[in-house]
This record gives sequence, C-alpha cells and structure tokens, in this order.
Amino acid sequence: MSRLFAFGFGYCAQALAPRLTARGWTVAGTARDEAKREAFRARGYEAAPFSGEAPHADIDRLLPGTTHLLHSIPPDSHDEGHGSDGHGDHVLTHYREALAKLGSLEWVGYLSTVGVYGDQQGRWVDEGTQPKPNSARTEARVAAEQAWLDFGAETGVPVHIFRLAGIYGPGRSVFDKLAAGTARRINKHGQVFSRIHVDDIATVLEASIAKPSAGAIYNVADDEPAAPGDVVAHAARMIGAEPPPEIDFDEADLPPMVRSFYEGSRKIGNARIKSDLGVRLAYPTFRDGLAALKP
Repeated sequence: MSRLFAFGFGYCAQALAPRLTARGWTVAGTARDEAKREAFRARGYEAAPFSGEAPHADIDRLLPGTTHLLHSIPPDSHDEGHGSDGHGDHVLTHYREALAKLGSLEWVGYLSTVGVYGDQQGRWVDEGTQPKPNSARTEARVAAEQAWLDFGAETGVPVHIFRLAGIYGPGRSVFDKLAAGTARRINKHGQVFSRIHVDDIATVLEASIAKPSAGAIYNVADDEPAAPGDVVAHAARMIGAEPPPEIDFDEADLPPMVRSFYEGSRKIGNARIKSDLGVRLAYPTFRDGLAALKP
C-alpha cells in the first residue's frame, strides 16, 4: 500500500492528500499545533508533532511503511542557528538515518522556492539557471536543496526539488486580503512576480509521483508573471470594489520579510513540468485562478 508522510502538513500537502486517499493511500504528517493535528485526524490522517527540535516517538511510529515523503519545513539560515551540518534542514538533521534505513521510500519531494534565483532583473529563468540567493533565507534553501539531492544520490532514493512561485488558493488569495482590508498595491517599476494555484501544485506533485525522476528540479509557476499591483486591481474590479491606491515602493512601510520579496525580479519559466511531466495547468494565469476563487 502506498503511504504519504508529510513533514509539515501544510497548505500544499492538504491539497495533495485527498487526491491520494481517494486512490486508497494512507496519509500521515506533522504539525506543530495540537488543534491542527486533531483536525487532520478528523479527516482520516495520522498526525504527529514536530517543530524542528528533537525527534518525537509519534514520528518514529508513523514513518515505517512510508513510500512517499513530502517535505515543506523551511531550513534555518545561518543567523537562525544553522547547524554545523551546513544545511540547516530539520528533517535531515534529525531523521536522515531513519529515512535512509526505511527501505520503502520510492519518492521524496522537497518544496523549495523560486526565491533561490534571487534578482534576475526581470529576466526569464528556468531550472538550468544558476541559483543566485540574495538573503540568508534563500542561501539556506539552496543548501537544503543540495543536501536533499546528496541524500538521494547516496541512498538511491529518487529525490525531487520543486521550486514554488507565490502560492494562492482558497482562503489565501487577494480576495481574502481585500475583504480584510489588508490588500496593498505596491508600485516598483518593472517588478513582476510569478504565482501558482495550490491545486496546480498538487497536480505537479501527482504527476511527479507517477513518473519519478531522481534528482529532477521543477519550477512550479503559472504561465504569466505579473506585477502584484495588477493582480490586486484586477481582483478589486471583479468584485466591484475600488482598488487600493498605489504606493511607491520606496515610501511603503513594509516588514523586512515582505520587503525582501521585492528585492528580486524574475519571470519563472515552467516548460519542464509540461514537457517532462505532461502537466496541464488548470489555472495558467492569475485571471483564471481568481475567476475560480471569486466570492
């Protein structure tokens, strides 16, 4: 029987899990919060606590029999206590030996970010583009990606890296921000972002599971990079609301994490998920995705 274990049973894993259980899979994963673990159990999933510290007996109990491992927990950067192992990845730090000994693993998916490409001055990038991390956070991502690829090479387990663009979907879209009054239109000349609907992420993961390719790296993004302000304005027009006023980037009071996203401009090429995995995106542009999410 196929079994998925998700280190970090988050938004993407929750989109993938029901597709797999519908085919008879069992699903387990980790969450820090007990209320979330209880909610997962109510849906028929097994759950264990894990917050990056010492291993937990529940994980030791649930890992055996795992055939497919999905991992979405961000690594620590050097300034956050990045360990002497050089990669800062919590799962490899605590569970590398256990995973190597499992014997049942057929597929590992590591969810990374297109942020590893850094600032490409608006140019298109593909999986052959050399990473150019421009922060401690993205440097840690590059190190963790390589650590997982090394794990795959050393153990023979097929490891796959998925570099995700900005994720949106039910409960996590610009409509929710408009409703909460937190949507902003930040104007930075020439700035574009790529994005991806969570259902399309699940489709890519399913396609990779069906066609493993050891060491493969996939950009997971839609077809049309766009300025973030354009997305906000389009969503506002869809619901008959007045778009929030434009704010110049240099004058915007942004938290450091948000500001860091604007320090890199690139267009993410997604040809590989189509050519190698045969993926057809359900939401190839932000307009398609927003049309499906319109309240």
